[in-house]
Parts: sequence; C-alpha cells; structure tokens
Amino acid sequence: MTTHRGDEMSTLGRPGSPGWRGPAAAALLALCAASAQADSVKAARYYEDALKRFERQDIDGAVIQLKNALQQDARMLSVHVLLGKALLMRSEAAAAEVEFNEALSQGINRAEVAVPLAQALVAQGKQPEVFKLPALVPDGLPDPVRKALLLVRAAAASDLGEPSRAQAQIDLARAIPPDNADTWLAEVPLRLRARQFDLANTAAEQALRLAPGNGEALYQKATVPHVQGRLQEALKGYERAIAADPRHLEAQLARAGLLIDLGRDADALAQAQSALKLAPSEPRALYLTAVLAERRGDAASARTALKAVTEELDPVPIEFIRYRPQALMLNGLAHFGLGEMEKAKPYLEYAQRQTPNSPLSKLLAQVYVAEPNLDRAADVLDTYLRAYPGDGQALVMMATLQMAQGRHARATALMQEALKAKDAPEFRTALGLSLLRGGQSGDAIGELEKAFQRDPRQTYAGMALVSLYLRAGQTAKAVAIADRLVRQEPANPTAWVQLGVARRSANNLPGAREAYQKALQLDPQLAEAQLGLTRVDIAERKFDAAQARLAAMLKADEKNADALYEMALLSEARGQAAEVQRWLTKATDVSTSRNTRADQALIAWLLKQDQAGAALEAAKRLLGKAPDDPQTLIAYARAQLANRDANGARATLTSAARRSGFGADPLAQIAALQLDARDPAGAAYSLDKALQTAPQHVGALALSSTVALQQGNPALAEKQARQVIQLRPQLALGYTLLADVAQARRQPAQALDALRKAHELQPTSGSLLALMRALGQQDGNGKTAQDLAERWLKTHPSDLAAWKALGDAQARAGSFPAARRSYETALKLRPNEVETLNNLASVMIRQGEAAAAAATAEQALSLDPRNVAVIDTAGWAYHLAGNPDRALQLLRDARLREPGNPEIRYHLAAALAKAGRKAEAKEELDVALRSTAFDSHKEALALSQTLR
Repeated sequence: MTTHRGDEMSTLGRPGSPGWRGPAAAALLALCAASAQADSVKAARYYEDALKRFERQDIDGAVIQLKNALQQDARMLSVHVLLGKALLMRSEAAAAEVEFNEALSQGINRAEVAVPLAQALVAQGKQPEVFKLPALVPDGLPDPVRKALLLVRAAAASDLGEPSRAQAQIDLARAIPPDNADTWLAEVPLRLRARQFDLANTAAEQALRLAPGNGEALYQKATVPHVQGRLQEALKGYERAIAADPRHLEAQLARAGLLIDLGRDADALAQAQSALKLAPSEPRALYLTAVLAERRGDAASARTALKAVTEELDPVPIEFIRYRPQALMLNGLAHFGLGEMEKAKPYLEYAQRQTPNSPLSKLLAQVYVAEPNLDRAADVLDTYLRAYPGDGQALVMMATLQMAQGRHARATALMQEALKAKDAPEFRTALGLSLLRGGQSGDAIGELEKAFQRDPRQTYAGMALVSLYLRAGQTAKAVAIADRLVRQEPANPTAWVQLGVARRSANNLPGAREAYQKALQLDPQLAEAQLGLTRVDIAERKFDAAQARLAAMLKADEKNADALYEMALLSEARGQAAEVQRWLTKATDVSTSRNTRADQALIAWLLKQDQAGAALEAAKRLLGKAPDDPQTLIAYARAQLANRDANGARATLTSAARRSGFGADPLAQIAALQLDARDPAGAAYSLDKALQTAPQHVGALALSSTVALQQGNPALAEKQARQVIQLRPQLALGYTLLADVAQARRQPAQALDALRKAHELQPTSGSLLALMRALGQQDGNGKTAQDLAERWLKTHPSDLAAWKALGDAQARAGSFPAARRSYETALKLRPNEVETLNNLASVMIRQGEAAAAAATAEQALSLDPRNVAVIDTAGWAYHLAGNPDRALQLLRDARLREPGNPEIRYHLAAALAKAGRKAEAKEELDVALRSTAFDSHKEALALSQTLR
C-alpha cells in the first residue's frame, strides 16, 4: 500500500458527484473504460518507440511517434515532457513551452521540466518570465537541476542587463557541488560585458583547469583577448578551440570575423564557408559572405547574401530575439544594406536597447532621417555624443511612463498634504475614501469618523462608515449612523436603504421592511429598495412574495443582473439546486465588471457541487471581466487549486496580494489559499500586510501562527496561538494551533492535552480527526484512536471523514478486513469519493486481490485522473495483475508527477524490470534506495540484487 502524506494512505482526491448508477450505466462506463485503457496502451507503445528513437538522435521520428501517442492519450505526462525536449532540440521553442506547461498543468513535478522550460523561454526572448514563473524557482529542486536552472537564470539576467543578478545566480550554482567548468564558462561573457577582463580570463582559466582541452572553454578564453583588441592572440585561441572541437560553430564564426578585420579575406571566406557546412542557414555566416562579396565588388552576391539573412531572421518573431543583439543587429544591418529602412528600424531599435551607446546609433539615426524624423535623429546623436564626443552618433530614447488613474497611494499622499494646510472635514472624507479604496479599512474608519463627527453633512463619510461597521460586525454602530443619516436627510431614499441594510443585519426584519418601504415611497423605481424587500421576504420565508417581486422586476428588465442573482438565492432557500445554477448563469451573462457577485457566487456554487472544470471556466470568464480585481483573482485561484494547478494558483495569489492593499479580510483569504498552494512565503507576506492594518484579526493571527511554524519559528507561532485564545476563548482554533506548536517541538503530551481541550470546546469531525492522529502517534497499534472513532461513529454514523479515518487507522495496524469494511461503509455514504476508492484498492492489494484492486483504482482514476496516489495504486495493481503495458504507462506518469517518492520509483523499477528495461529499472531503483523510509524498502533491495 502506497502512502503519500505522512502516515495517511493517500492524498486527498476530488470526489465526483454522489449517486448510484444502474446496471446499464455501469456497463456503458465499463465499456468506455476498456476503450480508454486500449488507447492508453497504444499511447504507451508509441512512447516507448519514441524514446528509443530519441536516444539514438532520431528527433524527427521521435516527434512523429510522440504526436501519435498524444492522439491516443493526451494525458500522458511522459509524452509531453519528451515531446517538449525534442521540439526544443528542433529549435521549436514556443511549441516546446506549450508541452512543458501542459505537463505542469497535469501535475508533473517541476524538477522534471524546469531547465528545458527555462531554456524554451529564453529562446523566445521571454527572459523576465524565467524569474516570474513559480515553476522556475530554484529553491526546492534537486541539486543537479537547481544548478542547471541557476545557470539559465544567470544568462537570462545578463540578457536583461542585470550583471549583479546574473553573477549572483552563478555564485549560487557554483556553491552546489561538484564544481565544474559550466559555472566558470557562464561567468566569462558576463565579465566581458562588464569589461572586467582580468576576471573574465581567470574564469576561463578555471574552466580549462576543470575541463582541459574542452572546445568551449578554449573558445571562451579566446574571446577575452578578442574584446581587448589583441587580435593575433585571439586568432590563435580560436584555432585551438577549432582543433579541439572541429564542429564548434561559434569559434569558426569568430575566427572568420577576425580574419575579415585582419584583411585576410580569402581565409575568412574559407572559414565562413566551413561554418555554412555545419549550419547552412546560419545568418552570421551569410552576413560575413555578404561583407566579403561587397569588398570584392560583387554587389549581386552581396545582395543575395543579405536577402538570405533577412529570409532566415524575418520569420522569427522579433520578441524571440529581443535579447540577442547580434541577431537583431544582423537583420537590421541586412535590411539597411538592402535599403529597407522601415524594416531595419525595429531590429536596430531593439539592438540599441541591448547595447546602448554603440556604433549602431549612427545607423539608427540615418533610419530616422530617412523617415523623416529629424528631432528623433537629433536626440539619438546628442545622447551618443555625450558618451563619445569625438564620434558624433548616439541612441537611447527613453520612454517616460506615467501612472494613469487608480493611484490610490498617491491620492492619499496628496490629501495628507492638503490636511497640513487645512484640516477640513471634506478633506478627511476624501482621505478616508482613498484609504478605503487602497485597502486600509482600519485607518479609513478613523478618518471617516473624524469627518462625520465634525460635519454630519458629510453623507459619503456616513454611508461608508455604515458599510465598514457592518463588515466588521459592529451592527449597533452601523444602525446608529444610518439612523443619524435619515434624520439629517429624511428625503434621501439611499439613506433609508442604508438603514434597511443595517436593520436587516441586526435581524430587525420589521424595521428593515419599514425602511425599504419608506425608500420606495420616495423613489418607486429604486431597485436597491425592491431587492431589499425581497431579501426580507426570503428571510421571513415568504417565498411566493419574493418570487412575485423578482418576476415583476425581470418583466420590466429581463437583463437585471441583481434580480437574476436574487432569483438564485431564492432557489437556494427553496432547495432547488438546478435552478440555482441556471439563475446564476443567467446573471453572469448580463453582469459587468462592476457587478461580479453573480460570477463569484457561480464559481463557489460549482466548486461546492464538485464541478471543478466548470468552475475554472466560469472563473476564466470572470477574469476577462475584471482582471485586476482582488476578489476575482481569489476566485480564480480557488478554481485553479480545485483543478490541481498549484503553480498557476501561486502566481494568481501573488498578484491578488499586491492588488489588495492592506485589507485584512481579503489578505487573510489570500494567505489561506497560498498555504493550500504550498506558498508559505507568499502567505507570510499577505498576513504581514493584513496584521499591519488589523493586529487583532483572529483569522490572520491563526494563519500567521501556522506560517510561523512552517518557517521554523515556534515561539512566534505559540505567541500568536495564545493571542487567538485570548481573543476567542470559546473557539477550538487557538488550542489546535497550540497543539501544532507542541508537535513541532516534539512535545506529544502537551499536544494531546491541547487537542483534547479543542475537542471538548468544539466536538466536530475535524477536532476528532486531529485527536485521532495524535493518539495514533502515541499508541503503537492505534487501538486508542480506533476506539475513539468507533465511539464517535455510534452517535455520528454518517460522518464520512470519521469512517475514512477509522479505515486508515485499521489499515496502518494491519487489520485489513476491518479497514475494508470501514472504507466500504464510507463509500455507501459517498459512492464516488476518490480517496476512499484509492484506499480500498490499496487494501485489496494487501489482501492479494490485484485484479479487483485495479478495477477499483480505475474507477477512482476516471474521477480524478491527475491524482498521483491513485495513478500509482492503479499502476501497481495492474503490474501485480499481469497487465504490463497499462502498468508501465501509469507508473511512468506517477513518477513524473512525484519523482521524490521512493515507493513510486520502486513500483516503476519493478514494472520496467519485468518489461526487460533493466538499465532504466536500475536507474529508478538506485534513486529509490537513497531512502530507507518507504514501505517496500526490503522488496526494493531484493529487486536490486537481481539487477546487478
């Protein structure tokens, strides 16, 4: 039985829709499953053939077979990874990126694709993304992968003109043993760009010491005297590099260019032609032949060569080569030489950005003159002259970006300056509203209270206070302010609506109805008052009255998003689930970016109904409406997490935290999701912001305690847990946090006491499971925990989580028949619960029923095809049942998703050995046996003996 989280039997899965299927439906499902398995087997065979082709460098053949595999089964992770690598070798970087991202979206462990994905991004000119994508964060990767990724990041930073950052990446890579030439070779061009020639030479020497006779090291060493103008020394260096590696293209091109500079045109032409034999379409070699042709007066040949350069580079999106000044310069020069100024311009501009104050400025100035754009040409020349006063050419036109609307921090600063000159209530209202829009609700309340106290006619301040008090649960204060507003402005219907909202929140339904009716007397068409009455009707269970009111509103305007939304709430109150989704969908179809609550509600409803895919689509539609709204981003992240896209969720939540200002509630929501997405650093950032505004926010304190513990600070975690207990002594939450601290400190007795107190305060399924886990750790056979669960289930027989926990405890104790009964009981409560199906399959394996286990695991797999625990269980069951093709396909997939799991590695090794791929099996087994803490360690050792 495979375990994947602590001592649990499997990871949590996404349950499918509950319900019983009849015999016909079951037969149809079985037929579909058999067809899907057949396709998967075909796909696996295509993959194995592609792998063999790839190993013998038949890249084109491998790509064909991999695409055939995807036609059979588009979910095979191993296919996406190998296809991405093959496409990258064919210089199809964009297509390679698609495959790597698809693998990540399907749950592959990022260590498998981090380096080639970074290389694909760099090849497309997406250097900034190398530092932004969560999948490309070096921390947490195995040392060899981390080292390689750091070197790609160093090159990307250098391309971006950030030499210090690039060197820092190289230093980090070099600190990872063993030391090798790669880190020193990466440093040479970086030092040359900074004109640190001695350091560049030292780095090249170090590379040669570690890799004597290496062609690349010899080439890099020769570049140092070349840049310094020591041409003869450089020429000899390039010749040594070519002698060591006759196929070293860079050395051949550098030597050809150097020979042109030395006036040795015949030798240069021979060297350029040699380079073209290695790479017939190499633009640099073609350009060198054009230069040589022009020198000998062969204008036609020169033009032909220049045209060949542009034909090679024009189809490449300019974004792909934006950080490749040599390629940009080549195409710019080629178009310039052909008299194609408009085409030359973007390439020269891009190249100039990469190499400011270079001689390219002269060419670009000529292009601007040809437009004509004399002012721009003058700017280029002026800038260049400041750097090189004796040359007369310059380029660098800096675009000055200005912040547009929505700069709330700036607005706040301006109003604070205004208050220094005059402390006026209207200024404080403006300051309070800007603070509120910037997410600083705590400071906003203070400023708005001052404004309203000094001048009750500050209506905006009063209404904002009502909303803020209601949000904070201070209904009495909200009602008092709303009463004051209507006394001051009795003819203002909006003020009466605010009073109705406040009274309804205080559960004063008759008072709320009176306020809404008064608003309608003042303005019979006021929709907010009509909707308020509808909510009162629903709260008083006067469903028919609410239905009639909403129907009348929709008759007047069938696209009234608010009325459609309230119809959904009414349907939910009536228990009409299908109608809820229908009305919410209608509301989202007509709602705008300023009113997205229906979209938010639809996403939440779909997630509640276990429709993760549909929720993600709804979230994408919402993102299109309001891409910068924090609540939109939060909803999108929830949908991403439900679809197991943790990488995407982390990026979304980082963006949400930045856009949320200092609002404690949204930041606490974001932090909780960041923890779900395994981003404790991001959660810490969000919580720090939240607690700056609201230091007694219980939710933020609780989450901050959890984060502090994850980051190795139990003292802070305990302090914050005790703050939670002080603020909310009636809640179990604080004691649960104390238990976590005690467990981290290896104080089991204290942890157990805290969990007992938590269960005593709030006896829930959650507190029961936490107490069971603690008891199980102290009781070797788990009997005490099992007894606790059995007592609970006598009074809570429908507690699904408790039945699952009991089954887990029984399985850990080796009581497989009892565990099977518990899991089967749980499945009666929820037939399509993935985790339970997987655990039941694992028990069946232990009971020697591999075929039945495979069928059960296949059922779980059909519900959650990305769940690595299920994939592994199914693969192992098929292996034991004698179905090698299906077993190998599934176990390869599981290994790609969780390469650090030794149990999975062993399972794959066993299947590979049985399939006759002993070398690959030994490789997998060697990695597995680096760990001794997995169930099948003895079996893995025994298998290892057979592979020697």
